[in-house]
Amino acid sequence: MTWIEAIGWLGAALAITGSAMRTIIPLRCIGIATNLVSLTYASLMGLYPSMTVNLILLPLNGIRLYQMLRLIQKVKHASKSDLSMDWLKPFMTRRTVKTGETLFAKGDGADCMFYTLSGRYRLKELGIDLPQGRIVGEMGFLSPDNKRTQTLECLESGEVLSITYDEVRQLYFQNPEFGFYFLRLTTERLFDNMEKMESELTRLRNAPAGRTEVREAISA
Repeated sequence: MTWIEAIGWLGAALAITGSAMRTIIPLRCIGIATNLVSLTYASLMGLYPSMTVNLILLPLNGIRLYQMLRLIQKVKHASKSDLSMDWLKPFMTRRTVKTGETLFAKGDGADCMFYTLSGRYRLKELGIDLPQGRIVGEMGFLSPDNKRTQTLECLESGEVLSITYDEVRQLYFQNPEFGFYFLRLTTERLFDNMEKMESELTRLRNAPAGRTEVREAISA
């Protein structure tokens, strides 16, 4: 076997190995190596169609590998970043809210979420006042039947920004960084609600006639 034939067999082995890869980054790396070896072999043998194919595939595999590595870096950055959602504002619609107005009620169909710009708002069932700069209404997006889990009422007139769930879905799939922000936001909200519920149950147990109140709270 000559060294030129050895190069050809090496290219064939790399092509087979690449086909067996299960994940995209190793596949692209093997693909680049295959293109380089096959290009060398085709050049030595004067196989111009093979040269043309590998000259096209080599930069294509390189670009796709670079894009995938950038994507991984964005995901890592998103998973370690804070939960500031200010960059979401350009995708949202401004709306004025008056005192006493209900933005949504528990059990209503949910089709959008809000960002509080000014004014005061309260989640009625939980008795939680929302400060400015908070995302609210995202839980309906995750609800199996897209129903509101709380009632949001305006205590003092102000402005909110809104974005529909359809737009959220588009951002979620187009931008992995937004996807991780949204995942962390909703997970943090769930844990906060669980802690508040545990604290309230503990308070009811320790209060006079606690057992009766706990039973009433659970049955409600």
